[in-house]
Amino acid sequence: MDDEFRQRLEQRLEQLENRVALLERNQDLIAAGQRRSSLRSLWRRPPMWTFEQYPPRLLNLTAFPPAPAIPANAPRITMVTPSYNQAQYLGATIESIVSQNYPKLTYHVQDGASIDGTIDLLKSGGEGISWTSEPDKGQSNAINLGFAGADCEIMAYLNSDDMLLPGALAYVANYFMSHPDVDVVYGHRIFVDREGLEVGRAVLPPHDGKALQYADYIPQETMFWRKRVWDMIGPIDESFHYAMDWDFILRAQAAEFKFVRLPRFLACFRIHDAQKTASTYALGVREMGILRRRVLGFDPTQMQIRRAIASYLAKQLAYHYAYKLRLLRY
Repeated sequence: MDDEFRQRLEQRLEQLENRVALLERNQDLIAAGQRRSSLRSLWRRPPMWTFEQYPPRLLNLTAFPPAPAIPANAPRITMVTPSYNQAQYLGATIESIVSQNYPKLTYHVQDGASIDGTIDLLKSGGEGISWTSEPDKGQSNAINLGFAGADCEIMAYLNSDDMLLPGALAYVANYFMSHPDVDVVYGHRIFVDREGLEVGRAVLPPHDGKALQYADYIPQETMFWRKRVWDMIGPIDESFHYAMDWDFILRAQAAEFKFVRLPRFLACFRIHDAQKTASTYALGVREMGILRRRVLGFDPTQMQIRRAIASYLAKQLAYHYAYKLRLLRY
């Protein structure tokens, strides 16, 4: 091999080495960018607000802890389902409540004069439920109508497309009985699609009253409260059509009622095209702005909101991945 050929070969090898080094550097930069993008995505849309987290799969109801025993002096519970043209999902909602076999339950469906087969469904509901079908002024009004004259110790409402998980009522009742100082409870939630297949889970950290002033993270379908809360702060504010549950929660918190996040999955939140949460988002933004101004005294920017709830979001991420890694079990 002559010197000139060796020199050209060495130059070529050096060029290849430089290109490999450049490619490795670019690969590292791309990976770092992907990591930053993933972190930004988690920051923008944390797991508790990411509905579709994995491909649909069957919801295994037998995997949840069994219902605790229901004592003879169990508290009376009243539940209301506001409904309008939700026959497609209402049957599953009713079944999820009636099948709890809670002996001191009053369950009422307040329907807004549906025309989609809901009435036939309600007529076949049996003695486990009461129902009324008449025009109303919207969901908030329907909830208040349903609770009118309620004689109970614990209250909750479940929308006509959501479902309670087995044992939820017994668990909540036992918790209230053993914690007389607690006024409002809620738990973890499961996201299901229109077919009832599981697509995600939200595991929440303990209650954070400060973060709640900036963002409503409480899953409404898992929330139960003592009637003394309703009696003191009043019913659902019918001027709200989207954020009525957050308004109720904030008023309860302002009245210094005690909130606790329970360590259990309590209900399923259904995701579908006609869902109010998705279809009326612009209205929701306005109503949430009203509530923030009322509670905080100013209109926070998105950055101020994210900074205020950053600690809570970090905890939620920790709980989410601890649950995924089976370090936490519920």
